[in-house]
Amino acid sequence: MLIDKNIYERIVRKRGELDALRPLPKNVLGKLRKQFAIELAYNSNAIEGNSLTLKETQLVIEEGITIKGKPLREHFEALNHQKAFEFLEGIVNKKTRITEDVIKDIHGIILSGIDNDYAGRYRNINVRILGAIKSPPRFEKVPKRMRKYVDYVNENPDKLDIIELAALIHYGLVEIHPFTDGNGRTARLIMNLFLMRHGYPVTMVLKVDRKKYYNRLKEADNGNVKPFVDFTGRAVERSLDLYLDVFKKGSEFISLAEASKASPYSQEYLSLLARKGRIEAIKLGRNWHVKKEAIEEYIKSKKK
Repeated sequence: MLIDKNIYERIVRKRGELDALRPLPKNVLGKLRKQFAIELAYNSNAIEGNSLTLKETQLVIEEGITIKGKPLREHFEALNHQKAFEFLEGIVNKKTRITEDVIKDIHGIILSGIDNDYAGRYRNINVRILGAIKSPPRFEKVPKRMRKYVDYVNENPDKLDIIELAALIHYGLVEIHPFTDGNGRTARLIMNLFLMRHGYPVTMVLKVDRKKYYNRLKEADNGNVKPFVDFTGRAVERSLDLYLDVFKKGSEFISLAEASKASPYSQEYLSLLARKGRIEAIKLGRNWHVKKEAIEEYIKSKKK
C-alpha cells in the first residue's frame, strides 16, 4: 500500500460516517458545493500565481465584478475555473471513461479567452518546468504518453486504492505536461472528477501548502510517489472533515490555542502532531484546528 496506513484508515472511517448520513440535505449540500467550487478556483489559481483574494474570486464568479488593479487574465482564470468545475459536475455521474477528449475539454475551458490558440490542444513545443528535477517528454511523444496515461487511469493495472490512484492521476498529468499552460489546474480538476465519481467531496490543494505541494511533486519526480500520495490523502481527509463538520451533529473544530488549554500538550506540540498526521486535524486558512475527541484518542493511544 502506497498511502500511510493511519491516513488510509481515517479516510475509510470518515467516508463511512459520511455515507451513513446520506441522503444529505440537498439545500445544505448545494450551498456547500458552491462554496467548495469557489475555494477550489481560488486555491488552484493562486498556486499558479493568480493574485485575486478569496473574496475577490467570489465577487468575480458570483457577481461578475471587475476588480480594480487586477489583470484581465486573472478574471478569466477565475471565471474559466468555475465553468470547468460546472462541466465536471455535468459529467461526474456519467460512467464514461476519463478520455483524452475529456481532458482536452477541461483544458480548453481553463484557457478560453486566455490562449485560444493552445486551449484544448497538446503542445507542439518542448517545455522546461522551472525548478523541476526532470523535463517533460518532448512534444512528439505527448500523444502516445497521453494514450498510455488514460489507459492506466481507466484500467488501474496496479490495483491501487481510490485515493492512491487519484494521486497518481494528478501526478501523471503534471509529469507529462501535455499542454503549454494550465497543466496543474487541469490535473487538479481531473483528480476531482475521479474522486467525485467515487463519492468523495471536492478536494483542494491549499494555497498555503503551495511549497509543500511542489516539494512532494519533486519527490515524485525522483521516483518516490508515497509523500505525494500521503499529501493527497490528507487533502481528501480535510474535505471529509469539513463535510462531516457540517452534516454530523457533535463537537466542532477548535483552534490549537483553545485545544492546548484543555489538554496536557502545548500549542506548538499539537501543531507538530497535526503536521505529521499523528492526530486528526484540519487546516483552515493558515491555522490547524482539531476536535477534542481527537486529542483524547491520541492520549489513549499513548497510554496503550
